Amino acid sequence: MAWNSFATPLIGKAVRAASRLAHGGGSAFPGKIVERIDPQFLARTLQQLPLGVVLVSGTNGKTTTTRMVASMLESLGLKVFTNPTGSNFTRGVVSSLLAEVSLGGKLDADIAVLELDEAYAVHFVKQVQPDYCLLLNVMRDQLDRFGEIDNTARLLSKAAEATTGTVVLNREDPRIARLADVAHTEDGVEVRYFGLDGSLRSFFPSDDDMRTTVDTASSANIEIDDAAVIAKTGENAEKSEDAAIAEQLPADVTLLAVGDHRASFGIDGETYETGVRLEGVYNLYNAAAALAVVRAVVADAQAMFLPFEQNVTDELLRQVGISQRMIDFAHSTTQAMIDAAAEVTPAFGRGEVIDVNGSPVELLLVKNPMGFRLSLASFTPEGCDTMIAINDEYADGRDMSWLWDVDFSSLRDTGVAMVSGVRAWDMALRLEYDQVPVNSVNTELEEAVSTFVNANPGTPKHIYCTYTAMLKTRAALGKIAEVADAGVGK
Repeated sequence: MAWNSFATPLIGKAVRAASRLAHGGGSAFPGKIVERIDPQFLARTLQQLPLGVVLVSGTNGKTTTTRMVASMLESLGLKVFTNPTGSNFTRGVVSSLLAEVSLGGKLDADIAVLELDEAYAVHFVKQVQPDYCLLLNVMRDQLDRFGEIDNTARLLSKAAEATTGTVVLNREDPRIARLADVAHTEDGVEVRYFGLDGSLRSFFPSDDDMRTTVDTASSANIEIDDAAVIAKTGENAEKSEDAAIAEQLPADVTLLAVGDHRASFGIDGETYETGVRLEGVYNLYNAAAALAVVRAVVADAQAMFLPFEQNVTDELLRQVGISQRMIDFAHSTTQAMIDAAAEVTPAFGRGEVIDVNGSPVELLLVKNPMGFRLSLASFTPEGCDTMIAINDEYADGRDMSWLWDVDFSSLRDTGVAMVSGVRAWDMALRLEYDQVPVNSVNTELEEAVSTFVNANPGTPKHIYCTYTAMLKTRAALGKIAEVADAGVGK
């Protein structure tokens, strides 16, 4: 082992502490330093984990789904390491590790659940082969970084190809479903799918379906019964070729129906209904994805640990690194997993609600046409004030032309109270083309946030924002209200 491997945790922690003092929050800078002085730190540290690594990637929903998987595994008894702030480059993962490892380099966890950017997932799997890989979707996003979506799919294929245990794929996204072909099933790698009931497919069009408008609750004729969640959406619509192919793939977890903070899942031929704390219909599908990967981890834990339960002493279990919590986890039932999913709360900035002087302010991250369309479909503007903040910094993607692929007509009746961000005037022009009234445009984001949230006290507020605009909006809100520390500063 290289001499610097012993010094890495100390050096990294010192750099991390200095960075937090300098920047007022978390930073990927310590990870960049550690990657340079000790390139093996990431792989060496994660190799300690008895249940391995779960990699989560895709265009939409990475941060929330990672939070779901980690929260569910923790609820079921495991110690989980994760990168909770959406710092999804390899150096961000290293920075998160530095906060958790001991000075001796020990990571006290059973499993890691890591969100990785589509491009950086390729770099990650060159260092660490994930035991589980959850791939969510492929949409046009940051075209200046990724190019067209077939290139994004190729990037994600590298993660599926490197996975040693189970690859979990979105059955409804044809580019993702096809990645089953690169999984090393001949070496024992298992492929599982999560999917949608046919009645819900119009809510989640693939990128190829984006010529049509995403259904909303009113246009889709959703009927909600609290006793039994029912969703009817386009039952008589002609099935696409992709949908027909998808139906032939066996889904380990199927989202059957949605309601107001309720969902119904199909698992092993049984229907499980539950309330949920998450916001937005798209997050209910993310919950199906999370359930599918958690089921895979439980299945492996049962195979690994339960045979020892009856025949080996506690002392021997300790010697081979098997804890009682791992054995207890292996006994997790499907209902326990559903109960764990019901308790997951939104990730920061992804449906997060912050109280500002009695007004609930909901932050809604938008970064591509599909995500923005689904957010608009999930959050009715009636009875609320709406703000849109658009930046074009590197983390947002420089190319904002995708805004023209979003249908904003649902905001026509209520209008938008405030438009802000670096590209505020571009956004205001886009809204004008959809005949959406705009009350105010202010490129000074902090000033715009303060004006917006302090107007009409008590009225619920929605702020749709790109990634860096979301961080700056949280920072602005942190000066006038209590905002949870997400590790990225206020």
